[in-house]
Amino acid sequence: MSTDRTEVLTAPPLAAAADPVPDAGPRPRRDGSGTGRVRLVLAHVGIVLAAALFALPLVYAFFSALKPNNEMFSMPPTLVGSEVRWSNFADVFAYGPFATYIGNSFFVAVAGTLVVLAVSTTAGYAFGRLRWKGRDVVFVLFLVTLMVPQEVLVVPMFIVMQWFGWVDSYQSLIFPFAFTAFGTFLMRQFFRGIPFELDEAARVDGAGPFRTFWQIILPLATSAVAVLAVFTFMAFWNSYLWPLITVVDYQSHGTLPIGLATFSGQNGTRWDLQMAAAIISMVPTTIIVIALQKHLVKGIATAGLGGR
Repeated sequence: MSTDRTEVLTAPPLAAAADPVPDAGPRPRRDGSGTGRVRLVLAHVGIVLAAALFALPLVYAFFSALKPNNEMFSMPPTLVGSEVRWSNFADVFAYGPFATYIGNSFFVAVAGTLVVLAVSTTAGYAFGRLRWKGRDVVFVLFLVTLMVPQEVLVVPMFIVMQWFGWVDSYQSLIFPFAFTAFGTFLMRQFFRGIPFELDEAARVDGAGPFRTFWQIILPLATSAVAVLAVFTFMAFWNSYLWPLITVVDYQSHGTLPIGLATFSGQNGTRWDLQMAAAIISMVPTTIIVIALQKHLVKGIATAGLGGR
């Protein structure tokens, strides 16, 4: 009896009795050497090539704005003309009221963006955080408007502007596009990704729905608001069809896209000035995108991905 017990106590462990696993040699590194480093280099090369491909038309447009008008369509095409005319940028403002077009576009874009942000954030909060009867049905009907093209809406919108007496005014350029389903959907999806416990905590502390929205929910949605602001500003800034229909006095209420079209007329087209004007029109949007780049990246990565 004692012998069996001694054998059991002195028996080697199973792990020690098992044959050791043969050494398979050095394992491949995962920190970027070899194949991983080649893939990283190829990825960077691909990104650089894609960036150069997208930037090439802008570079060609910039140098075309410095050419004489009679060399715009010279064959074979050249990047730089026979002379560099920086005066084309100054001649743009002498050709017509281009400064007025820029001012009108800037005012309409800023005012329209502020109105859209106010409407979209509050509507998104109502659809995403508040509970009320028929909320989902109304939201679906709201989203249906995304499938209606703008070309179909211009006639009824123009009739409504006539009823209000807003034809050929800044109101007609701003308010018809203040209630956009895209902005409301974007803000709703982002708001639904914020924990609902924050609303309950605010309600316990005595905060109402408006105070909860203004002091708690909206500050957490800065990135989504930045994304919506950039998209909305660019939409107003580049809008051409609706201002062409609703504006009568182009000299007073004409916007920048209409101003770009004035360089083409019965006496020919000043391609050099039109190209220079197009380069000038890209400056504000470029500055806004660069200034809000951090918020744009964060907002695009998170907006609409946390809905329940």
